[in-house]
Amino acid sequence: MRFTFVTLFSNLVEGYFQDSILKRALDKDLFRVDYLNPRDFSLNKHSKVDDTAVGGGAGMVMNPQPLCDALENLKMDNPDVHIIFLTPVAKPFKQNDAKRLAKKSHLAFVSGRYEGIDERVIEEFADEVFSIGDYILTGGELASLVLCDAISRNVEGVLGNSDSLSIESFESELLEAPSFSKPKEYRSLEVPKEYLKGNHSKIRTLKIALSECKTKFFRPEQLLKHITRKPYEK
Repeated sequence: MRFTFVTLFSNLVEGYFQDSILKRALDKDLFRVDYLNPRDFSLNKHSKVDDTAVGGGAGMVMNPQPLCDALENLKMDNPDVHIIFLTPVAKPFKQNDAKRLAKKSHLAFVSGRYEGIDERVIEEFADEVFSIGDYILTGGELASLVLCDAISRNVEGVLGNSDSLSIESFESELLEAPSFSKPKEYRSLEVPKEYLKGNHSKIRTLKIALSECKTKFFRPEQLLKHITRKPYEK
């Protein structure tokens, strides 16, 4: 798996891969990360990559030439690259998308800046367009990292225990049950006693009940989906 970050500010992204699970995965060559800066392709003598919006409006827009040339260069390097744009005006990114995209060989995340990217670039190059939520960020780098993290977890070998994926939230309609560590009592707060008895059948039943409670409180629409599913779908 190869991840390419198309960004004006690669330094905002690089640090995320210098610790923890993703660093170990990089060290094992389970995936690779590289960067492509549209500014390197600008034909402007000052290497400008933005301009005022046609039709008026506040702020600057990333103009098409540097980004188009950068993405054309990327596609010449690998015609199979799957190009993803991050923007708040797109379909929401879901866990199923992460699992599906983990099967690709090369993903490129295009991070916008300023007031966004010239729409013609998106129409020309986007294989998919995603949003990570109904809010605005300063740039697309954080959103790109969110997708990369979620996808890379589904790449074989990245997680030490692949079974971890099957019990996480959004692998079903129910949110994941609460987790507890040692000691069994801390500041007068106790781990549920059923967790300590070693009866795995009862523990599983309790976890399902706790998952339903958590889902009802935080994501009631998800619980409704769970309740209305046919028995053979569960």
